[in-house]
Amino acid sequence: MASERERTESRPLSDRVEELLAHEGPLPIVAAGDPVLRRTAEPFDGQIDAGLLARFVAALRATMHAAPGVGLAAPQVGVPLRIAVIEDPAPVPEEVRLARGRVPQPFRVLVNPAYEAVGPYRDAFFEGCLSVPGWQAVVARHAKVRLRALDERGRAVDEEFSGWPARIVQHETDHLNGTLYLDHAELRSLSSNQAMAERWNDPTPARAARALGFLLPD
Repeated sequence: MASERERTESRPLSDRVEELLAHEGPLPIVAAGDPVLRRTAEPFDGQIDAGLLARFVAALRATMHAAPGVGLAAPQVGVPLRIAVIEDPAPVPEEVRLARGRVPQPFRVLVNPAYEAVGPYRDAFFEGCLSVPGWQAVVARHAKVRLRALDERGRAVDEEFSGWPARIVQHETDHLNGTLYLDHAELRSLSSNQAMAERWNDPTPARAARALGFLLPD
């Protein structure tokens, strides 16, 4: 006999999205340990119609704002589709902006995104995830990437991102491939949010690397 979860997962995606949207307020965010976060999401190919897609995107954006976060992928709310949203007002001090290349990013919808590295350089910074609440770890990522995707209206996106926006693009696209940031992280750097606030709230992780005993990319 099929379990409740198996019955839910066998229903059409449109029905599952409608059920999610039937409740008011932010969508529930799936935490690490749920298999949906470890599966490759389905390419979007009209599984939900334009009207439902618009409502779903609006709910993803509202959920991202409420968390708060700067990106959210559909699997993080239990929907295994290759859709993500990003937005970053970048309310950070100037020294952080300069060190991390964190500049404001407008709201974007990424449908079926894929990225590739541009150049050999990598940057390492502490990173967190809404599906791994309470923790952060240092992740070395490509400093610049080329993103190819569609937007919510099916228009092609082909754009280069650098600095913190490149990190957001990589993080959210990885979610669609069943990958969490911890898979790339330097585990000796793993720190609670409290430790981050009390010890490692620097523009770069250099001091944390010395104290915790891990290497940063050259």
